[in-house]
Amino acid sequence: MGSRSLVVVTAGLGQPSSTRLLADRLTSAAQGFLRDSGVEPDVEVIELREYAQDLTNNLLTGFPSPELRAATADVVAAVGLIAVSPIFNASYSGLFKLFFDVLELDSLAGKPTLIAATGGTARHSLALEHALRPLFAYLNAAVVPTAVFAATEDWGQGTNGGHVGLVDRIERAARELAASMAARERAAPMDLFADPIPFERLLASSADPDGPRSS
Repeated sequence: MGSRSLVVVTAGLGQPSSTRLLADRLTSAAQGFLRDSGVEPDVEVIELREYAQDLTNNLLTGFPSPELRAATADVVAAVGLIAVSPIFNASYSGLFKLFFDVLELDSLAGKPTLIAATGGTARHSLALEHALRPLFAYLNAAVVPTAVFAATEDWGQGTNGGHVGLVDRIERAARELAASMAARERAAPMDLFADPIPFERLLASSADPDGPRSS
């Protein structure tokens, strides 16, 4: 049985939170479908509330803490991603956006990704298609067709009166993610020093203000 790494990013502010609850439900379903396809999932959960100060400092200074650097490296190296945010003012939370602002543009390119969100009422569900999906499309992630939104009234419901309930949406989205992950090869770790600038060019740049610089 092969294995695939799955990273879950959740931006809930409370503890516990409905955002983390939805993330856990999606993760459990995805694990089940992966095992059904002969793949053993290796899951890592990233609670963004634990990195709030680090993200702010990184925004101001441009230097991530070792903990934040490790978290972003886990996301980049993962085969699959589940990203869940609460909806504030018709969009993802600022904490959620801060984290994905840290990532390089193409670091999620082709990565199977499941997007999900929570909110007080079903009216906020449009944020999935008008905010979260465009964000991950810009980052070139391979977002699965089904996005999952959980309003307060959704918890505890199944299929009711012909309407697809939360449990059904979770299972459909998780099945799509698992299928995409199972078909994808394990991502190779990124080596930030694989293509260094030659020392001679670094010396030459000191005399040429438009020459290559290290940052």
